[in-house]
Amino acid sequence: MYSLISATNGRTSSSAASVADMPIVYVVDDDVSIRESLELLIRSAGFEPMLFASARDFLSRWHDDGPSCMVLDVNMPGLGGLDLQRMLTSGGNRMPIIFVSGFGDVPMTVKALKGGACDFLTKPIDSVALLDAIRSAVARSAIIRREDEELTRLQLCYGALSRREREVMVRVVTGLLNKQVAYELDISEITVKAHRGQVMRKMNARTLPDLVKMAALLGLEERSGLH
Repeated sequence: MYSLISATNGRTSSSAASVADMPIVYVVDDDVSIRESLELLIRSAGFEPMLFASARDFLSRWHDDGPSCMVLDVNMPGLGGLDLQRMLTSGGNRMPIIFVSGFGDVPMTVKALKGGACDFLTKPIDSVALLDAIRSAVARSAIIRREDEELTRLQLCYGALSRREREVMVRVVTGLLNKQVAYELDISEITVKAHRGQVMRKMNARTLPDLVKMAALLGLEERSGLH
């Protein structure tokens, strides 16, 4: 059985904070003693723990409801931690993962970190190091969620553009002048200006640099083949 160093600097949740407001820390470990110890430690630091005895248990019950991170055991029967990480990342999920293992080695650590893990800790787990890692992971999760929300918003705005407006936008953000866009699309420069204005309005872009950043997030240059 692995022991945990008792937390000495964990922040406690205020009585006014509801469980629904707490970032969730998913704990996936087949050792019940580890899960129970981590549950107490995580809750004392103001996070909401959710415990799973296996990777498949996690996959069957997990819901992505807000800022979160995962404390994931590498070595588990059946579907291992690295396998679960690979499944999540291949599905587009970017939830920060903190790996823990009693048998960590350099190749395993490198593989986990290359796969996107934000930390790798060995058992017995240092509670101070774990809480630091969790706080960092939760902050990273909040940033990821804001980025995903912004991308969704941009995709909706881009979806509202007409075909011609999209053709104008992708050329404008590559640096073409209005007359060059007009030549490429075989339309008048006045028409290009009108479409450009509509693009700026629908995309909620205040300046051309704003529009260029939006196009980069949407991957428009790569998809269009324009340079």
